Amino acid sequence: MNAPRLPEDCQTKDDVRAEIDRVDQVLLSLFAERHRYVTRMAEIKTDPHEARDPARIEAVIAKVRQRSLALDLDEDQAELVWRTLIDWNINYEKGIIAARRRG
Repeated sequence: MNAPRLPEDCQTKDDVRAEIDRVDQVLLSLFAERHRYVTRMAEIKTDPHEARDPARIEAVIAKVRQRSLALDLDEDQAELVWRTLIDWNINYEKGIIAARRRG
């Protein structure tokens, strides 16, 4: 595997695409790791209503926005991604908890 290139070191579209593919693989690995923690949280929670915690959601979003600014990343875009991820995780947790309660 080649060493990662900085954006300014990419000379062609193929160079840029290769780096985006590399970053996507890292992101997928991190999402998979995060998903394992979400699954564990669903195993710990006992009521599907516990899956949605508005105060926690807003605290996470505030951190994401703050960290995005520090990384020179559009905070609205980051918030949209995280809210989508959180909504998916909530539904996933609810399904696991409800299935466990039925079974």
